[in-house]
Amino acid sequence: MKALVKTQKGVGHLTLMEMPEPEPGPGEVLIEIQSSGICGTDVHVKHDRFPYWPPVIIGHEFAGVIAALGPDCKHYKPGDRVVGEPHTRPCGQCYLCRTGNVQICAHKRSPGWGIHGSMAKYLVMPEQLLHRIPDHMDFDTAAVIEPTANTVHDVIERAKILAGDFVVVLGPGPIGLLAGLTARAAGARHVVMVGAPPDEGLRLDKARELGFPTVLNVATDDVAQAVMDLTGGIGADLVVECSGAPPAIAGTVELVRKKGRICAIGLTGGKTVEFPWEEAAFKVADIYFCLSTSFTSWNRTIDLVATGQIPAGEVITHRLPLDDWETGFEELEALRALKVILHP
Repeated sequence: MKALVKTQKGVGHLTLMEMPEPEPGPGEVLIEIQSSGICGTDVHVKHDRFPYWPPVIIGHEFAGVIAALGPDCKHYKPGDRVVGEPHTRPCGQCYLCRTGNVQICAHKRSPGWGIHGSMAKYLVMPEQLLHRIPDHMDFDTAAVIEPTANTVHDVIERAKILAGDFVVVLGPGPIGLLAGLTARAAGARHVVMVGAPPDEGLRLDKARELGFPTVLNVATDDVAQAVMDLTGGIGADLVVECSGAPPAIAGTVELVRKKGRICAIGLTGGKTVEFPWEEAAFKVADIYFCLSTSFTSWNRTIDLVATGQIPAGEVITHRLPLDDWETGFEELEALRALKVILHP
């Protein structure tokens, strides 16, 4: 089968090549991939900025149809339409696994970097990590369930958004837009989307198109003053940091109200951040760090997307055959795309 493979360590070394079709083992299913999204993690793997074990087929945002069952499968059947949690090969023994947090087990080896992933015709996944998608949900939208489950876990389950909250989202990339949509679905009274000059155009225009009432550019708008004006001088109940930019991370404290919450999603790529710790302490702010998804976030996300409460498919800007993967990566890295879906 044709697959997109990171062949060796180093920058680049992504190649479309023939790979053996996988066979499911006990408790595993063979999935025929219909749609696979390019994630920021895939870009980091390309540039050697994320752990991976080559040669490995990349990709972990996927939707497909079960083609075959391995031995001992009991809950799914061929033809089922599914998505899956990328939490393969946790150890099952550490305190994280034993407390239900397999997503951050140090031994986990997820599709796309630890084991073969979804940018291919077929993918093998453990049956226990699958979730069915409704018949009316198209596969491209379903491929965005995984990043949306991240924002549902982060904003709803971790940062505990409440109906009526005033929310500021920093960074209008795919995750930031999905975080804003999640906040709105959870009952936020007002969502402010904040970007930088490189976001002007595609990203901030998409934020406006999605109906966020306040869309700001840090280069032309006084974000802190706007937030204070909109909240009567109190500040935001919840600030969601999705940019990973050190100045934006430090700036969350100025935007949040006393006893407010900061939800940290964006990663810095290893940069050190100067943070106004004492100001945050005097505001008695709660800071929630976030990584990956929980089991409980998946069905919640599928339901929110299926009912239209989170229009996750709206962040898709490009749909390409797998053969055109280079175009997809180039468009993402040039900020001319939000979410790229590849069709194997």
